Amino acid sequence: MTTVKGPGIFLAQFMGDAAPFNSLESICKWAKSIGFVGVQIPSWDGRLIDLQKAAESKTYCDEIKGIINGCGLEITELSSHLQGQLVAVNPAYDALFDGFAPEAYRNNPKARTEWAVQQLKYAAIASKNLGLSAHATFSGALLWHTVYPWPQRPAGLVETGFNELAKRWLPILNHFDEHGVDLCYEIHPGEDLHDGVSYEMFLEKVNNHSRACLLYDPSHFVLQCLDYLTYIDYYHERIKMFHVKDAEFNPTGKQGVYGGYQNWIDRAGRFRSLGDGQVDFKGIFSKLAGYDYKGWAVMEWECAIKHPEEGAKEGSVFIKDHIIRVTERAFDDFANTGSNEKFNRTVLGLE
Repeated sequence: MTTVKGPGIFLAQFMGDAAPFNSLESICKWAKSIGFVGVQIPSWDGRLIDLQKAAESKTYCDEIKGIINGCGLEITELSSHLQGQLVAVNPAYDALFDGFAPEAYRNNPKARTEWAVQQLKYAAIASKNLGLSAHATFSGALLWHTVYPWPQRPAGLVETGFNELAKRWLPILNHFDEHGVDLCYEIHPGEDLHDGVSYEMFLEKVNNHSRACLLYDPSHFVLQCLDYLTYIDYYHERIKMFHVKDAEFNPTGKQGVYGGYQNWIDRAGRFRSLGDGQVDFKGIFSKLAGYDYKGWAVMEWECAIKHPEEGAKEGSVFIKDHIIRVTERAFDDFANTGSNEKFNRTVLGLE
């Protein structure tokens, strides 16, 4: 067993135009001051990292690591959630997702997809240059608008969608493999990979690719009413990243999983600061320790109620208190009477 590393913090939700949230060094000093020991970096935010430069220059990566290490922190992983989303976009969502790409690629889905694929390839090399073994992303979605089968899905539609999704991702997965980095899909509503079944369908299409791994985030499973503890039993060998994020689901006589088009504050299912929701983190940390998870526990803060800075301060303590320092010996070793083959055979009545 391995003691989970952490606490880490995903910086995406905290970046802003005002200090200390507007530069790599200042936000790292802030994160360290409230108890974090690792930072997960969104690769699309130029205030934190130039992804292309990180792919092309080991010296630049050493400079980035130097800034972070100088603040007493480590890089946990890079994230390309926004770029990964753009690898596969149904035309129904073109206008909504165009903002995830630079202006030069907007109103041009083909160019936008090519840009996104190149970004993922940069991310693989940048991760290697930074000494990282895992990378976070989204799968994108061609089929999400058909998630509820009304109107009835045409025969073969899902097969066609997953064939195309695999066709786009397989070269990227191979690229990550060449650079020794696991590509971890965050299983998330709005993505074609949104639960265990859809992940398995994709995995089959990419020939069970060894780099097609998982970012585990239980909050999204609470909102789907999915058994997020048994999920770990199924997929622990593929779980290489962990977002510690809380959520709650409180259905009423007026709304349930779909939320009635309400804003986050008024939805039956909503994300909460750590400890304010319903996720059984004691169970999760126990399972991950038992399955020898070797990665980081990284807080992704999202809450419709609490101030983010308050959530971050509480979150570092919350994660630290839940990390299990694993034992190096059995609890009943004090009663150990020794063993050898002859003694064992005697115990069994074979001698």
